[in-house]
Amino acid sequence: MAVAGWTTYQLRRQLLALGEDFWIQNAQGENVFKLDGKVLALTQTFALEDAGGNELARMQAELFVLRRTMDIERGGHVVATVRKAFINILGQSFTVDIAGNGELQAKGDVLNHEFEITSGAAAVATISKQWFAAELMYGIAIAPGQDDILLLCVAIAIDEMSESDRH
Repeated sequence: MAVAGWTTYQLRRQLLALGEDFWIQNAQGENVFKLDGKVLALTQTFALEDAGGNELARMQAELFVLRRTMDIERGGHVVATVRKAFINILGQSFTVDIAGNGELQAKGDVLNHEFEITSGAAAVATISKQWFAAELMYGIAIAPGQDDILLLCVAIAIDEMSESDRH
């Protein structure tokens, strides 16, 4: 699955879920985070909450724009912006601009949930569907010392921004 010592989570999408709500479980199968999704008039918004319902981060995207981006906010401040590349003949790729702290890259088979998020040459997270037999599940393994909340939000943002390309 991932390198020893990495923190692993499983994300289970819900068929016909109103507002894209689902639980994120740890390696022991415990619900540790909940994603609460809403589509408003011109925006798509997701709140990542702990198991007690406290908001940890918010992801928000404008729906009708030429180049898709999604902002990740904490405490009302944008901490990262996920941007989809315009054209990439080798598949989808994304850049994540971290406020005041550089950028991350996401590359691989994004549409099939098989990709890596890197900082420079180092992998900071791996996303894979192969770890699970269920169709609507995928996993994320996060390297030690990384910001789990931020990387979960990045993976969810990339998944949501890629959804229209899967159909």
